[in-house]
Amino acid sequence: MAEQILAEIGTNIKNQFPSAAHLCSWAALVPGHNESAGKRKSSKGKKGNKYLKSALTEAAHSVGASKNYLGAMYRRTLARKGRKRAAIVVAHAMLRIAYYLLTRKEMYVDLGEDYFDKQKLGAIVWNSVRRLETNFRL
Repeated sequence: MAEQILAEIGTNIKNQFPSAAHLCSWAALVPGHNESAGKRKSSKGKKGNKYLKSALTEAAHSVGASKNYLGAMYRRTLARKGRKRAAIVVAHAMLRIAYYLLTRKEMYVDLGEDYFDKQKLGAIVWNSVRRLETNFRL
C-alpha cells in the first residue's frame, strides 16, 4: 500500500498538496456535499484518482477484521453506515495518516482498538450516574 501511495502522489508531497484535506479531495475520498434548504441529501462522491481510491478502499476492507485503531473505526462506521461508506471513511483516515507521516517524517503509532471506548468513558459514567440518581430518588 505504501508503494501504491508513493507511486500515485509522488515524493514531493508538501509542494503539491498544502494540507491533508487537499490530498483527500484530490483522491476523491471526501463525502459528497449536496445540501438544499438546510437539509443534507445523499449524494455520490466525486471522481478523483481512481487508482489510489480503489487501492485504499481495498486496503480499508481488509483492515476491518484487524484489532487496531483503523479496524475499530471500520467496525464502528459499519454499524451505522454500511460496508461501502465504512471503507471510504477508513480509506480517508489512511490517506490522512500517510500524509502526516510523510510530511512530518514520523513513525506510525497506533491508537489502539479501544480508542473510541476511552473517548466515550466519561459520557457513559455520567449517563449511568444520572440514570441511577433519577431512578433511586429517596
